[in-house]
Amino acid sequence: MAKAGSPKNTKNKAKHSKLMAQKKKKEREKKEAHKARLKALNEKIKLQNNISSLP
Repeated sequence: MAKAGSPKNTKNKAKHSKLMAQKKKKEREKKEAHKARLKALNEKIKLQNNISSLP
């Protein structure tokens, strides 16, 4: 027969899911910030090249 009372693993699974979601969110935000930084850097380089190429 099944155990009476609270289910065995639900608290730990919920905690693990929450922590993994936080980790994925942190990685995604870090990746987006890096992408934005590179995009800004590319824009800056393009502007410098346009200015220096003008006679």
